[in-house]
Amino acid sequence: MTIKEIAELANVSTATVSKVLNGKDQNISEATRKRILEIAERVNYRPNRIAKSLKLKKTYTIGLIVPDIKNLYFSEMAKGIEDAAEKKGYSVILCNSDNNMDKEEKYINILQEHMVDGIILTTAENNIDVYFKDGQVPIVLLDRNVNSDLNIGRILVDNEEGGYIATKHLIDKGCKNIAFISSINKNYSSYYRFIGYRKALLESGYKVNDQLIYTGSFSIETGYKGTLELLKNGEVDGIFCGNDYIAIGAIKALKGKNIKVPHEIKIVGFDDILIAQYMEPPITTIRQPIYDLGREAVNMLVSIIDKKDTEMTRILKTELVERGSS
Repeated sequence: MTIKEIAELANVSTATVSKVLNGKDQNISEATRKRILEIAERVNYRPNRIAKSLKLKKTYTIGLIVPDIKNLYFSEMAKGIEDAAEKKGYSVILCNSDNNMDKEEKYINILQEHMVDGIILTTAENNIDVYFKDGQVPIVLLDRNVNSDLNIGRILVDNEEGGYIATKHLIDKGCKNIAFISSINKNYSSYYRFIGYRKALLESGYKVNDQLIYTGSFSIETGYKGTLELLKNGEVDGIFCGNDYIAIGAIKALKGKNIKVPHEIKIVGFDDILIAQYMEPPITTIRQPIYDLGREAVNMLVSIIDKKDTEMTRILKTELVERGSS
């Protein structure tokens, strides 16, 4: 059933039907409005969104690519994105790349084929310029800062400051042999958390000991294996973990060795995912505003889509949340 057919049944113009169905019926009588809505409901009218999108050159959809939706960090971020998008009248298409660059490329192409109005990307460190050659699709990088010649938005947190605060906290707690376990330094977030770790050590008169550094991925397994490996290399009395999942793995490894946290080794994580406060002991961590990161990414992307002047880089602050692991 088309708008034209509904207009014929209601004995009104197609313009009148269109205004009623789109909520722009302030100057239309209540009787006419009611008649049109009753007919539309009776014939189970559904608007042709494809035709509407072609006419408006807008689909009111946003693509979101995350590397690991199982990670509660990305789940909470996606929640912030979805809530903010809904308020602005947009739907979100979620794609999970599994940290796989080929899969990420495939999703980027699919989203562009589906004519999304913009893409929020937590990239697996690809050269994104290859996939956005014409620069026509607005892009916001979230928690990543890869090099690009495109005019793209960036929503970041101050990872260096967070790494510094975490390490300084362990130093202030009396730790002298502080290890660092994180993702590989190719990862933007991990690299700058390491820079903050190194800065705090050097500022306090400590050397950066390569034997106390272990990198893998942002996973519980990396925390577990890394901790066991570092214990072989020498004395450790504090560990700064690149995220809370790594901290969970580290605590598990220490418990398996009957090493008490925080009495013998103190632990600090990063992110403040929901489960961190319910661990035993509860994890001291660097809180980043995960939900707000998602919300700000949508606000920036919609401003770019609407061609409004907007700040193209925003850096959000972190804060220490002290709990039982330190």
